[in-house]
Amino acid sequence: MERVLEPEWLDSLAPYDPRAQHSRADLRRVNRLMGNARHVARALRGARRIAEIGAGDGSFMQGVVRRLRTPGVEVTLVDRIPAAPSAGRVTAVVADAHEFLARPEPRFDALVANLFLHHFEREPLRRLLALAARRTRVFVACEPRRSALALHASRLLGLLGCNDVTRHDALISVRAGFVDRELSALWPSEDGWMLTEGPARPFGHLFVARRAPL
Repeated sequence: MERVLEPEWLDSLAPYDPRAQHSRADLRRVNRLMGNARHVARALRGARRIAEIGAGDGSFMQGVVRRLRTPGVEVTLVDRIPAAPSAGRVTAVVADAHEFLARPEPRFDALVANLFLHHFEREPLRRLLALAARRTRVFVACEPRRSALALHASRLLGLLGCNDVTRHDALISVRAGFVDRELSALWPSEDGWMLTEGPARPFGHLFVARRAPL
């Protein structure tokens, strides 16, 4: 299945549009169904300063931190729409992901992207990953897996009460998702990085870039 990018309806809706609010609630359920917080938390063991790009309302990272059970975790949420951080050591930054990562500081133990990278064409995505590599020692992305199984599951989301926006965007997201080592091929080809990439069952695709110890 060739990778194809198309506009997602949620991106065109105002933040307080009722359909957008319903769809964001749907996405929280979809994340739980996919087990994304569990997959990401496993890759973040030991990280204390964590930033998520494309963080939305921050609910996903809240679930990740609960699974880490690491005291003193500091979280930075980066999104173009202001988030309302929950209690704790959480900072919200309103910024475009490329613009944020282009800043020289601060550096993070880990950077996270959840259901975010599939929005980018190949070359903008390559630039984003290159910027990310300068700001962290660990980069973790959990994305839709481009597969017939994931497409079939997306067509059943109405059974969970998901609205028209979520049902439309789910199909678009799967077609824009990743397989094999497509993200590894876009990561900077410099020495010192260990890359792992593959299925994050049942419907996800996990990419982890970890700088090797000196």
